[in-house]
Amino acid sequence: MTALARETPLAVTERAVPVISPGPLVPIPDFGPADRSRGWVVTAVVTALAAVTRFLNLGSPTDAGTPIFDEKHYAPQAWQMLHNHGVEDNPGFGLVVHPPVGKQLIAVGEAVFGYTGVGWRFTGALLGVVMVGLVVRIVRRISRSTLVGGIAGLLLIADGVSFVASRTALLDGFLAFFVVAAFGALIVDRDQVRQRMHTVLLQGRADETEWGPRLGVRWWRFGAGVLLGLACATKWSGLYFVLFFGAMSVGFDIAARRQYRVPRPWLGTLRRDLGPTIYALGVIPFAVYLASYAPWFASETAINRHEVGQSIGERSVIPLPEAIRSLWHYTYKAYQFHAGLTNSAGNYHPWESKPWAWPMSLRPVLYAIDQQNVPGCGAQSCVKAVMLVGTPAMWWLSVPVLGYAAWRAFVRQDWRYAAVLIGYCAGWLPWFADIDRQMYFFYAAAMAPFLVMAIALILGDILYQPGQGAERRTLGLIVVSCYVALVLTNFAWLFPVLTGQPISQTTWNMEIWLPSWR
Repeated sequence: MTALARETPLAVTERAVPVISPGPLVPIPDFGPADRSRGWVVTAVVTALAAVTRFLNLGSPTDAGTPIFDEKHYAPQAWQMLHNHGVEDNPGFGLVVHPPVGKQLIAVGEAVFGYTGVGWRFTGALLGVVMVGLVVRIVRRISRSTLVGGIAGLLLIADGVSFVASRTALLDGFLAFFVVAAFGALIVDRDQVRQRMHTVLLQGRADETEWGPRLGVRWWRFGAGVLLGLACATKWSGLYFVLFFGAMSVGFDIAARRQYRVPRPWLGTLRRDLGPTIYALGVIPFAVYLASYAPWFASETAINRHEVGQSIGERSVIPLPEAIRSLWHYTYKAYQFHAGLTNSAGNYHPWESKPWAWPMSLRPVLYAIDQQNVPGCGAQSCVKAVMLVGTPAMWWLSVPVLGYAAWRAFVRQDWRYAAVLIGYCAGWLPWFADIDRQMYFFYAAAMAPFLVMAIALILGDILYQPGQGAERRTLGLIVVSCYVALVLTNFAWLFPVLTGQPISQTTWNMEIWLPSWR
């Protein structure tokens, strides 16, 4: 038998494909963590802890039985949807300026528990719990460590922004859930693409054409498109994530084709992947967005439902169905409302803030406060307050965390940090485009999970430095344990002002760590 005949198919494949880099001829087949059982146990335990914190005394506080802060817009609109065939059409409520999905989800809780604090907050709390589980799974997958994934879940539980956002009937918590779920779906899609490319390489088909192979139906990416559509149908700022995540998905495809030695990876991505990406992350989200207005389309009395021939002319430059033209008019009026909320137009709010203050939670939002005749503090009234504020042990480290993540992404070319930075920046950078607009720190709810992911990855680097000895590993474990304990302690200290628990005036003053928190 000749030497060639004795070679295995894999050896023949490796020898036949030209070497284009000093890396391994066949990339290591790493497509996700292998400890599945332990991974699900850790996910279940951390998610259960999240459920305890998110649902504990969920119905409190209220404003004499009514919603607090901007809940006053969305809770009654959701209640109206529940009793008006899914449509909010009473101009008396005003501010019908956001797409319907978030309010539809609030209505689900109200259908079960009635028009109560628990009712209008239930669905948000439930999705907040699920989001903790998603972050555990996402970080576990990108770090290949169940321990690091569990740490990420604990950090998200203890994040004041995510905590308050999941316990109040505002839309930003729903937006955060959908974008995190879409991000997770694209991470799974990335691993699945590499698994398919690995199979093709072993079969010797990676360079059959200069474009590389077709990758087949990618259901995880399709699911990400559906989730991004729901994000856009909750708040229009979901569109930023469509653009950023679309670019990220294309980047993943280019990297996969380069890693598996496709002769022309960039052109291969353009030919094989760009069109399906536009369909999955462009067309599908738009279709889902339109579908969210199904009750509006079906209604005869919804606001602006029949505007053709009234506010808008019979004919249009582009031939479109009358229903779509009416929806466009309805949408444009909502846009005009948002565009008019500028400081130069005299719109100020005592708790507004600009995006440069968000990374360090320099200007939180006071959702509710009651310091008149609150019992429990003797002759002096107690204070009951709910404040959306980031846990300082995490948020005050955001600048060095983001700096380290950028260094890992751009200098060390670590895709994990690059992906997390994309998610963070999608929720942050676009707001600088219209700095005159009235803005609030609760917009940062979509940034919070990605900050947690970045911190968890850094803790993973501390735990798993390559080549470290036993003493170094022990020291790393001590450092990480102390930091997680610090975050949990910080969260416990802030817990009364995150949940509206009665505290003394002295304690309230001690909870205010910065002058800008007042």
